[in-house]
Amino acid sequence: MIGNQALLLLMLYFLWPSTALPFITGNIGNLFGMPESDGKVLQRSKRGWMWNQFFLLEEYTGNDHQYVGKLHSNADKGDGTVKYVLTGDGAGTLFLIDEKSGDIHATKRLDREEKAMYTLHAKVLDRNTNAELEPDTEFNIKIHDINDNAPRFDKEVYYASVPEMSEVGTSVVTVTATDADDQTYGNSAKLVYSILQGQPYFSVDSENVGTIKTALPGMDREVKEHYQVVIQAKDMAGQMGGLSGTTTVSISLSDVNDSPPRFANHSFRVTTVESTEIGGAIGRIKADDPDVGQSAEMEYSIVGGHDTFNIITDQATQEGVIIIKKALDYESKRDYEFRVEVKNTYLDARFIHGVQFKDYATVKVTVEDVDEPPVFARNPYIIEVHEDTAAGSFVGVVLARDPDADNKPVKYSIDRHTDLERLFNIDSVNGTITTLKSLDREMSKWHNISVVATEINNPRQTTRVPVFIKVLDVNDNAPEFAMSYDTFVCENVKAGQLIQTISAVDTDEPLVGHKFVFSISATNPNFTIVDKEDNTANILTRRGGFSRREMSMYFLPVVISDNDYPIQSSTSTLVVRVCACDSRGNMQSCSPEVLPFSDGLTTGALVAILLCVIILLMIVVLFAALRRQRKKEPLIISKEDVRDNVVSYNDEGGGEEDTQAFDIGTLRNPEVMDANKLRRDIIPEMLFPFRRTSPIKDNTDVRDFINGRLQENDADPTAPPYDSLATYAYEGTGSLAESLSSLESAATEGDHDYDYLSNWGPQFKKLAEMYIGRSPDRET
Repeated sequence: MIGNQALLLLMLYFLWPSTALPFITGNIGNLFGMPESDGKVLQRSKRGWMWNQFFLLEEYTGNDHQYVGKLHSNADKGDGTVKYVLTGDGAGTLFLIDEKSGDIHATKRLDREEKAMYTLHAKVLDRNTNAELEPDTEFNIKIHDINDNAPRFDKEVYYASVPEMSEVGTSVVTVTATDADDQTYGNSAKLVYSILQGQPYFSVDSENVGTIKTALPGMDREVKEHYQVVIQAKDMAGQMGGLSGTTTVSISLSDVNDSPPRFANHSFRVTTVESTEIGGAIGRIKADDPDVGQSAEMEYSIVGGHDTFNIITDQATQEGVIIIKKALDYESKRDYEFRVEVKNTYLDARFIHGVQFKDYATVKVTVEDVDEPPVFARNPYIIEVHEDTAAGSFVGVVLARDPDADNKPVKYSIDRHTDLERLFNIDSVNGTITTLKSLDREMSKWHNISVVATEINNPRQTTRVPVFIKVLDVNDNAPEFAMSYDTFVCENVKAGQLIQTISAVDTDEPLVGHKFVFSISATNPNFTIVDKEDNTANILTRRGGFSRREMSMYFLPVVISDNDYPIQSSTSTLVVRVCACDSRGNMQSCSPEVLPFSDGLTTGALVAILLCVIILLMIVVLFAALRRQRKKEPLIISKEDVRDNVVSYNDEGGGEEDTQAFDIGTLRNPEVMDANKLRRDIIPEMLFPFRRTSPIKDNTDVRDFINGRLQENDADPTAPPYDSLATYAYEGTGSLAESLSSLESAATEGDHDYDYLSNWGPQFKKLAEMYIGRSPDRET
């Protein structure tokens, strides 16, 4: 009878796939009781293990421990002396072995997706001695997979797009599901894809990967743009009982240029006013294109072009904007008509055959009249007038008209901001400009005024035109010296000597240029003039021997004339000084020599004037001395003086904080002095007041006391930076001789002993002789 081990091996042989048979090892001969071969060909090492791999189903749901298998050794005689020991993954917790029988059980339900195989080690020991009967052998427990995981997609919702009008079978997107079951065993992880929603527009490959493809030709985005497709993945190769998972794919049809632009209305009417500026938009037209994006971009144009209008494309709205190329005039032309073409900018070669991707429309433009301001015949006006024109003379005429059909009358005026001097006037009816004052070209060569034309019926309609009035020159100014000349002649000069070259200027501007003529009005014995005929002239001496004593300055009148009509001339005076010069003619001095008094003031008169000045100075000095000798008011009039403060103005002051005067109360009563009282003539900077030490010390000399007080004041931080009066109400303490006052003497002289006077030093020698010498007399 075949044992349990042989039975289990036979079951595995028939149930387990052929791929697992090579892993089943063991002593098959011993298992069936067959004798071992003694042949040399079949020699092999004897093994005690029946197999080295066990198989266990996952997700066991029984109440008892799941049986894994049985370990058996040839050393086990069935007498209980063999002990089986199990170590490795999960040994003792997840897997238990019966020490006596070698049966292995799983204590928990196992999940192949968590761990597919466990590696363990088995030992066979002698129960009594714990000696190893067989070496440590490794074997595996492989978890057999069951279909317990459904397919899962990477995303719950996929998004994809495909061009419209795509051919059947065009790939859209691939969706892939995964199954956690064993891919190498059975069909638990073999997936099959199917489409649950989305027919008949799309299909999906059933095996391998879920590739979605178009299934319907001619899908038009303009008809339907979005589709929802539900894809299912089922394991077990789609058989009954398999698990499945689904996902949603949102598919959009992308646009292609398969629709041409079309005008909904092939006739447009636009109205505009004639005052619209050049480049201004007067209207918009639009064609419809069901495409979107680049496929819907259009371009508008006027067929054959137009000299007054143009059309451009608004890229944002895809509208045709009609603009003006030339100014409109209602009075000249009121109606226009032209043809507009629209076409797509980008074309798709797949759809242009047999379809015209353009359209046409007719546009009619009507021009409306507006009240336009007057229009001048010229702009600007340039008028010439002579400067000698009298006030009220004619200058020129400006002309303006109303361009409207009714040709309304206009009136003229001058903008007085451009004619502040009020030199011109204009006739409000006919536009005639006249002068109000005479014009002077030398003051202003041009006058720029603005003439305003205003409609009488509508004063808001005005037009300005600049009028440039050029003042023509008239020879009304005489020439004169070009500059102020400083001319001198030397005393030792000779006749015919050049002393000055003169020139002239004229504010007039003759057409042929200036031509000046220089001359002297009468024959001059001292000087002469030579015209060089280049608008300059030389001044020469007629004689020599000039003397400053005789005449220090000469005045030479020079006549200057121009050559224009009428001839203008003027007389300018040239001042010539007589100067002392060296031998080379260089000027040294031009002052006249100082001459002694002759017919001037007498010496007596000069002495009288000097005495008056001296007397006046003495009076001033005396008056000042009297003011200085005024008696000054004493500082302190009496003890009853009600003035509290002495204010001194001859010091530099105590700075910005010196706002209190010096307290003179101490001068009033020197006996009352508060040593701890702060001075009021300054603001102390110390946080705590400076405390003075008591001025009274035993046997302190007056000099020491004053020096001490002086040091205290020098070290006092509250002392002012200027000199002040400090009063010390202390007369000094008694000397070694004590008080000499008779007020404290005894009633009789005999009460005193004057021997100590001899110890006071040389200063009291005489006194000691007087008193010590008299003592015996008193005692007798």
